[in-house]
Amino acid sequence: MNGFLAALAFLTRIPTPRLAAGGARDIARAAPWLPVVGAIIGALVAAAVALGTAVNPWIGALFGVLAWVLVTGALHIDGLADVADGLGAAHGNPDRFVEVARDPHLGSFGAVAIALVLMAKLVLLAALAERAPLPEVAAGLALVTAWARWATLALGRSVPPLTEGLGSRLAAGIRTQVVALEGLVLAAVSVFVAPALLVAVPLAALFALYWRARLGGMTGDCHGASIEIMESLLLFALLAM
Repeated sequence: MNGFLAALAFLTRIPTPRLAAGGARDIARAAPWLPVVGAIIGALVAAAVALGTAVNPWIGALFGVLAWVLVTGALHIDGLADVADGLGAAHGNPDRFVEVARDPHLGSFGAVAIALVLMAKLVLLAALAERAPLPEVAAGLALVTAWARWATLALGRSVPPLTEGLGSRLAAGIRTQVVALEGLVLAAVSVFVAPALLVAVPLAALFALYWRARLGGMTGDCHGASIEIMESLLLFALLAM
């Protein structure tokens, strides 16, 4: 279970037993468990939505967004902000992108990206809570967050690391067979629960083409940004269904 615990510690702020220091090995062995931890995150968000929806769908959506940020520690939102700042200043230069993305200060592009993704999730969660039965919302959210982290595995396997760091350490633990198997499992469940979420597969392919064309590779921040954008797009697909 060390891989699962490493993934839980890596992706969430849920308390976990302390593991023996493994450095890069911890990230690599966590890779296959990312979709599983994603489903756990979605289930916790769904529980918060259900709690708040007892008062009002918008309160449910607010509780859901708060839970999303608290459980993940805003890890991926931070990556989204860094990527937005980097892309806004890089003008297609990968070296300049890395330099700006590593700057700890928040720029205007990053601030706008954070605001937009949080607003998108708030509105989409409110609409889902208002229109769909809560059990369907819960199952859909667990799949949304699992698919988004499966996309991280697919991207890590198909797009080379841009620099040495979190992205490259994660990519070292990704196996094509595992990505394919987990994708098939998620697809089979989605067919019965929310067929619209099958759009995650072509979306992952589009993300891979974008990062290759724009930067020629990916960093850990790019993975975080991809998760945030994928989650928002899949929430929209869930609502459209």
